[in-house]
Amino acid sequence: MVEHSARARVAVIIEDDPDVRSLLDEVFLAAGFETVLRSDGPSGLAAITRHEPAITTLDVNLPGIDGLEVARRIRTMSSTHIIMISALGDESDVVLGLTSGADDYLVKPFRPRELRARIEAFMRRPHSAATAEVQAARQSSTSQTTASSRRSMRHLDLIVDPDTHTVQAGTGEVVLTPTEFVLLSALLESQRRVQSKADLARLVRTASGAASDYIAASDKRAVEVHMTNLRRKIGDTPTSPRYIETVRGVGYRLTTGEESG
Repeated sequence: MVEHSARARVAVIIEDDPDVRSLLDEVFLAAGFETVLRSDGPSGLAAITRHEPAITTLDVNLPGIDGLEVARRIRTMSSTHIIMISALGDESDVVLGLTSGADDYLVKPFRPRELRARIEAFMRRPHSAATAEVQAARQSSTSQTTASSRRSMRHLDLIVDPDTHTVQAGTGEVVLTPTEFVLLSALLESQRRVQSKADLARLVRTASGAASDYIAASDKRAVEVHMTNLRRKIGDTPTSPRYIETVRGVGYRLTTGEESG
């Protein structure tokens, strides 16, 4: 049986351009990964199910199933970190990619060193893939959750545990993408202090290994997309917020903590 630590260094590369696929392969091999190369959507999905990768790169224009639909399907079965790579670089394309479930979006042609920095930054974060061993541990005893909650962050019945990289909302566990986990953790750490969209965008950039401090409108829009997905997963809405409220024109913060009637 393959150990979890070994599985955590697997990358699935889904790319139909052989030259780009070869370049991605070189970057991941240099970063110490085992790589699984696929050239179309269906075989890429099968590879993710089989290998449980830590990181998946995904082209948008794929034969069989396009990359956007592949990303949506990945999110129903895996918490692998998705880096969408595409020649489509308009803001609307980036937003569409993030809405589909990607954590990062790189525009072709990309710099290999930038991709390497993003890979290394991600691997410094706890890996949240729900392996069979982790699932069994979570389901076997609720006392383990209670014990770990001493180091966790809580807001009402929303619990975030950085050690196990898990989130609970109410009585159920919520599977977040790594980027969504970073955003939610930042809000819980800040409590009622407002986190601006620019601050959150910088946080996401830092976590993904991007060096530039310049925040464009598209970066703020990406935060909005991630926040929309995050709220949906934890059962929250902007119009009737239970956990996270929008400070119009500024950013986000936790609610007052009072139970809504």
